[in-house]
Amino acid sequence: MTLPAAPQAINSYRKYWAQRFGTAPFLPMSRAEMDELGWDSCDIIIISGDCYIDHPSFGMALVGRLLEAQGFRVGIIAQPDWNSADAFRALGKPNLFYGVTAGNMDSMINRYTADRRPRSDDAYTPHGEPNKRPDRAVTVYAQRCREAYPGVGVMIGSIEASLRRIAHFDYWSDKVRQSVLATSKADILLYGNAERALVEIAHRAARGEKLSEMRDIRGTAFMVPHGWKPDDEWQEMDSSVVDVPGKVDVILNPYQEIPEQAAEATAANDPSKPQVIRIESREERLAKRRAERAKTVIRIPSYEAVAHDPVLYAHASRTLHLESNPGNARALVQLHGTRDVWLNAPPIPLTTEEMDFVFGLPYARNPHPVYGEAHIPAWEMIKYSVNIMRGCFGGCTFCSITEHEGRIIQSRSEESILKEIEEIRDKTPGFTGHISDLGGPTANMYRLSCKDPAIERSCRKLSCVFPDICENLGTDHGPLIQLYRKARALPGVKKINIQSGLRYDLAVKSPEYIKELVQHHVGGYLKIAPEHTEDGPLSKMMKPGMGAYDKFKELFERFSRQAGKEQYLIPYFIAAHPGTSDEDMVNLALWLKKNNFRLDQVQTFTPTPMALATTMWHTKRNPLKRLSRSSEKVDVVRDGYRRKLHKALLRYHHPDNWQIIYDALVQMGRSDLIGHAKHCLIPPTPPGDKAAAARHRFAGQSLAARAKAQQGQPRSYAGAPRGNGKPAAAKAHPGKPATAKPVAAKPAASKPAAGKPAAGRGGAGSKPAGKVGRGR
Repeated sequence: MTLPAAPQAINSYRKYWAQRFGTAPFLPMSRAEMDELGWDSCDIIIISGDCYIDHPSFGMALVGRLLEAQGFRVGIIAQPDWNSADAFRALGKPNLFYGVTAGNMDSMINRYTADRRPRSDDAYTPHGEPNKRPDRAVTVYAQRCREAYPGVGVMIGSIEASLRRIAHFDYWSDKVRQSVLATSKADILLYGNAERALVEIAHRAARGEKLSEMRDIRGTAFMVPHGWKPDDEWQEMDSSVVDVPGKVDVILNPYQEIPEQAAEATAANDPSKPQVIRIESREERLAKRRAERAKTVIRIPSYEAVAHDPVLYAHASRTLHLESNPGNARALVQLHGTRDVWLNAPPIPLTTEEMDFVFGLPYARNPHPVYGEAHIPAWEMIKYSVNIMRGCFGGCTFCSITEHEGRIIQSRSEESILKEIEEIRDKTPGFTGHISDLGGPTANMYRLSCKDPAIERSCRKLSCVFPDICENLGTDHGPLIQLYRKARALPGVKKINIQSGLRYDLAVKSPEYIKELVQHHVGGYLKIAPEHTEDGPLSKMMKPGMGAYDKFKELFERFSRQAGKEQYLIPYFIAAHPGTSDEDMVNLALWLKKNNFRLDQVQTFTPTPMALATTMWHTKRNPLKRLSRSSEKVDVVRDGYRRKLHKALLRYHHPDNWQIIYDALVQMGRSDLIGHAKHCLIPPTPPGDKAAAARHRFAGQSLAARAKAQQGQPRSYAGAPRGNGKPAAAKAHPGKPATAKPVAAKPAASKPAAGKPAAGRGGAGSKPAGKVGRGR
């Protein structure tokens, strides 16, 4: 097997014969629609846990339209009843294969909160109705496809399959689970941005090749017999243990005399014998090394090993993340029982031309007519937004975007983006001139890349911006500024907001970008995500220190004043992240109080499959460093009391949180933070409890002293108003502007980028472009 360095462009394949049927207004969801199109069958049927919205921010639509552009007849079965196989037969038997996706989000994150409680709504379902998809939807759907038509090929993909491609810790069952390949019995798994692999597989299947026989495609995983290799040239590197032996010295033969040994050595190095020495050039050596690397598979610890050994689990996680650069990553293999899960190297990122092709397909840009006028929250959120790029090189350990979409930024051209804005203006009902977002996983990584492609291909760093911005990273925001200006100049466009997460440590490298953003694209509030203030948890998150935040804040406020606008930064923070001590959270709460922030809603860390922070949470080890049995232990907030305390400290001001914070401060020996002084975090009595406040005020005083203190105070009786009986009016404080109240911080795991293919945003859940994202 040879993995090509220059893959075939996805828009260069010869089209399948069924192209003669033309383009469907919507991909069919019923036999009646198939009849209207003149189809007797579907070549490929996509099963999805989301409702069908024909828009590139929704995976099934992007994948379906991409396959249609190759000439295939594609049907959609959205949110089928999984209690039997009948719903999976609705469109008949597919000629080629089923494509299975849980949707834009991991089904467990979609259905449950960070506290493992069932959610009451689902943004990807009409009217937000919950319970329209099963737990671990990829596995359930794939099994039903097998039951519906035995023998038909089953391909699995999407964020759920992508993040569960090897043995992984599952927060909701609190155990390590097998690869989704083992539980779903699928023929092949597509991970990452899967358009390239998907198109190749479809055309090869059309030529009669079975999915179970396709073993040479990048970005795919499959199960094979233990010890299987593509050919005899492949070599296996064993990385199933963590302890590395030291230098081993040759043991001398105690019965052999020294002169005899010396004679043997002299004979072996006889200068009279001819020696052939070939000097290889540097290019030859590198080419040889690359060839060997391309045919090397790394064996990581087995499922059985990682399920019972936290250190081996952390080691396997670290190895997977180090082998994630498409330029140098090697194949991985992991034993599950008697069979291996084999992962080919990651997919080659799409070029700008290919990105334009994918986003320029004939999407209807509306929900399927079967839903009528139903309110679909995810659609309402993104219908006036545009996804301009993919990928993220930030490497935040709590986020799954990098694991799914990769670190290499894939950007669309200006022409493609501006054309989509015009299509929104001309085709989307209800458009009033307001584009809600131009973004993606991160607002300001458009066209950013490594300065040297050779360095980019060889790099194995987990982040380009931690602990500092890499000197090889290009940080020119000029193309993005130019895009904003051209977009604003389009006829009919009145306002463009930027709501995707902003990477402020990158933004400070371009004050001109901050000025452009602040003066034209902020609607009063800008959300960014420092995530914490303390170095300990920030180092485990791979996030910058507060110095970058302070510098960005200074520039933001300066340019807001210059524009004559009153605008505010809204910071997001995470409670109970691995590596966070109780003292760290107290210091964060003091920072919030000092800066007059009162958070309305907060988030608690949710361990999502494959994330490095999840590895820390499960193993109490740090996979950011080389692992050993004696390696660094990480403080993990797992018990319910500490998680509740950390969450409460982010809302230190709320009366319901007073008692738990009070008790914790006393236990920590920080009673100095209890009181009415400026430096104190909470008052000595619960906010609003006047009787307790009075008891505290007069504690230890004599009756005479109390009476003197109360002279001249109006008396009140139970049920009777004080003073004149009128309610007190809120007093305004001249000269003090209203404090911006931050809104809910959303879980990191559900922030993946817009437009990712179902078989192919990130995080453990895809965030459509335009959804208010956390600054990264």
